[in-house]
Amino acid sequence: MKQVLQDMNSGQTYLEDAPAPELLGDSIKIATDMTLISAGTEKMLVGFGKASYIDKARQQPERVQMVLDKVATDGFINTFDAVRSKLSQPLPLGYSNVGIVQQISPGVTEFRVGDRVVSNGPHADVITVKKNLCAVVPDNVDNEAAVFTVVGSISLQGVRLAEPTIGEAFVVFGAGLIGLLTIQVLRANGCRVLAIDVDDEKLALAEQFGAEVFNPKSGKDVLNYSSEFSRGRGVDGVIIAASSQSNDLVKQAAKMCRKRGRIVLIGVVGLSLDRADFYEKEISFQVSCSYGPGRYDKNYEDLGMDYPIGYVRWTEQRNFEAFLDLLATGAVDTQPLISSRFEFCDAVAAYDELISNSSSIGIILNYKSSVPERMKQKTQISEISGKLNDIPVIGFIGAGNYASRQLIPAFKKTSSKLHTLVTANGLNSVSHGKKAGFLYASTDIKNMIDDSDINTIVIATRHDSHSEYVTQSLKSGKHVWVEKPLALDFKGVSSVEKAFRNAHQIAKDLGTGPQLMVGFNRRFSPLVEKMRTLLAQTDGPYSLIITVNAGFISADHWTQDISKGGGRIIGEACHFIDLMRFLVGSKISHITGSSMKSRVSDKPIVDNSSITLSFEDGSFGTILYLANGSSKFPKERIEVFTEGKVLQIDNFRTLRGFGWKGFRNMNLWSQDKGQKACATAFVKSLQSGVPCIPVDEIFEVAYATIDANEILLNQQD
Repeated sequence: MKQVLQDMNSGQTYLEDAPAPELLGDSIKIATDMTLISAGTEKMLVGFGKASYIDKARQQPERVQMVLDKVATDGFINTFDAVRSKLSQPLPLGYSNVGIVQQISPGVTEFRVGDRVVSNGPHADVITVKKNLCAVVPDNVDNEAAVFTVVGSISLQGVRLAEPTIGEAFVVFGAGLIGLLTIQVLRANGCRVLAIDVDDEKLALAEQFGAEVFNPKSGKDVLNYSSEFSRGRGVDGVIIAASSQSNDLVKQAAKMCRKRGRIVLIGVVGLSLDRADFYEKEISFQVSCSYGPGRYDKNYEDLGMDYPIGYVRWTEQRNFEAFLDLLATGAVDTQPLISSRFEFCDAVAAYDELISNSSSIGIILNYKSSVPERMKQKTQISEISGKLNDIPVIGFIGAGNYASRQLIPAFKKTSSKLHTLVTANGLNSVSHGKKAGFLYASTDIKNMIDDSDINTIVIATRHDSHSEYVTQSLKSGKHVWVEKPLALDFKGVSSVEKAFRNAHQIAKDLGTGPQLMVGFNRRFSPLVEKMRTLLAQTDGPYSLIITVNAGFISADHWTQDISKGGGRIIGEACHFIDLMRFLVGSKISHITGSSMKSRVSDKPIVDNSSITLSFEDGSFGTILYLANGSSKFPKERIEVFTEGKVLQIDNFRTLRGFGWKGFRNMNLWSQDKGQKACATAFVKSLQSGVPCIPVDEIFEVAYATIDANEILLNQQD
């Protein structure tokens, strides 16, 4: 398949070849027939991409402070790499799509293969969308009309919030694509409309749709003109569909309104409101959110949970359907809004026109390539050179933020061969796969695990999939490196352990069986290795304190979902249980824990917990995992007390010793949590046959982590 992308570093718009995306959750797979380039939103995104770093920062000042905070804790080099990595990720363009349903997830009953549907899918010849983000197109609505549905729903939602009634007078600021659709929807509601814009060509279209028009460049006073339009009473409402940094549009809108008039903002303008403008007339002001209720709600959009129609009549999906009905009855005419048409293969030329031609309103892309060709789930992205024998050949599952910034670059620097990168959407597998030198990009996990050329699988997916993919890979005889955690529950760990033991039993007569490794990178940090070396000079036992200033993560984040992320103890604190196990070098014998209690529900707040581990050699340690601290305090601090001496690591940048003769404090230029060393050690272990973490220790830490989480969740007063 092909997709239109925007390079946020250079501003370049380009077409990319990628494997067709995989179905996830309650979704449908669509072969695109037509998409619409939105002259407003997409032109703004392209402009942002072309801006310099300084101009990008000026446009997003809130991001600048986040960067400065990260520099303070992680250092300049790590922060710079993170920002550069973020900007290097291509941005998919487009959100108005018409196509034919090709595949449906098992849980979806609202659609059938062969349905013609609209969705907010991007400019790509194959897309997957969740079921609440699409609607069936009526037979009497052609593609060139239907492709305006998603943009039209933005207008429709703005009009709904304005609550127009027959005969009312409305002003629409901005006669671009959304403004012209807004005018038509208001006219369909029986309203008189005054359109205000500085472009006479667009005003001519507004007049064609039944609006009166006004150009501020005419020299006439806009307030006097709107007063005449309202017959001296003041307009009933104003919908702002324009883009401006100035506060003037909102100020003018307030002065135009009658007492208790309504102002709805669809576009982007300055919002330094003057209380006096609104107070005396009791004017209401509301910002419209995209397509309507459900937008940005994960339960609605991702999980497919609809709002009851008796309480929320117009969701974003029902707005799609309503706009399609307006098209079907002829109440809205989109043909005059089409500025030009391009074949999808010429999409770059279409964007050149968007930038160079200020009068462009709606640009249509037509898709005519063979559907079977589009649906392929594997794409070669680099040339095959050399033999693949006798070296670790890696298949990689997942390319999220951590995988793309840390894990993939770390494995790239090893002596292994990167073979296939698999992601659900296909786009990330191409983008990150090309940078790292993978041979193939894919969306087919099973095919990759079964590939006989691949002998090692690296798993960096969402936590709930780890145990399943590890088990499948071990059953296929592959070595496995999995990002933490190994599993979310005892059943998952047991499944992995059984698969590992069986794989070794099968391989007993053939030689060494597959290795299993969890990405506990902190034990490979140079500061931790130095700490371990110093501790080896003592007889112990040790007292340890690991303080994790984890920071707040909202309850709706996937890592907080017990079924998906396992919660923060299983998902993150496992790192520190392993680290403590490594530093002590003795088995865990006992676990206790305590969490902060909620004042409202008296339930444990596991984000703020202490876990105490006792070890067979007499050592003990406490992990303070806290989400209620300051971001200016070090994120991770490790302290070990023994024989009148203390060692302390701060943020994996400094190691200080107290009472250690001859030891000089160590300071690193940048934070090093051991990711690169961890990947290197794993690849070397495959070549030597000696695991870099004993497998029994991996299972011990996995069981201990789940035990600790259970203790915290079920603690009694």
